[in-house]
Amino acid sequence: MFKFSLMFLIALNCFAHSKSRLLSSDITYKPDFGGCPSKSAGKFLIAVMKEFEKEKSLLSVKREFLKNKWDEKYFLSDYKISYNPVRKEVGLRINCPVPLVKVQIYKDNGKEHYSAILVDNGKLFDPSYEFLLKTEKQLKGELPRLAIPVELLEGEIQNALTVLTRQMEINLRGKISELIVDENRRLTIIFNFNRRPTSVFLGPDQWDLKLKKLSEIVEYVKKSNTYPSTINLTNAKKVVVKF
Repeated sequence: MFKFSLMFLIALNCFAHSKSRLLSSDITYKPDFGGCPSKSAGKFLIAVMKEFEKEKSLLSVKREFLKNKWDEKYFLSDYKISYNPVRKEVGLRINCPVPLVKVQIYKDNGKEHYSAILVDNGKLFDPSYEFLLKTEKQLKGELPRLAIPVELLEGEIQNALTVLTRQMEINLRGKISELIVDENRRLTIIFNFNRRPTSVFLGPDQWDLKLKKLSEIVEYVKKSNTYPSTINLTNAKKVVVKF
């Protein structure tokens, strides 16, 4: 007998006539899926159950987890699986990350190489994660786009971009339409204020300091409801604002 909500019973239904012993086990499963999409979380539960049923071993589950990269496959930020042999009960708790931006990675010739979703733990997920969140209405609206050369990805710049967008106030982050990193690591953010674009030039460094100044500028101009066309923060000591 299993203990889970109706949505996961639906997810398991497709396996009801399989040759596995999933639905005939005496093991009780108690999942806690946090804010994860029910579809991917249900599939992850099925994968865990199928593997655990083979040897009644958490080590076996862990091996399969690492071998098949279940964290990427099922969009997990962290997980915990426990087993109580006396109660014959498996506890499963998972969490999923918050999507920050839709990444478009470019080659040297300027053509798009591939796309991914940058999430708040700094990892890149398959674009289907965004589709899944939208389908289950956990993500409303469009993610801002990030254009970046392939050679700058998966390193210092990726981590810095993650920290920048994660630390940005939600209201300000929601106004981003595009982020652009050029081959010289210079960052430009295009905001959409009152349906008008504002280009913010942050240069290649000190993004955390410049973000604070940007927030102050936005708060100040918001009072008059008149936003600048450009904000140049390339030099952190000299801010240039043009309307």
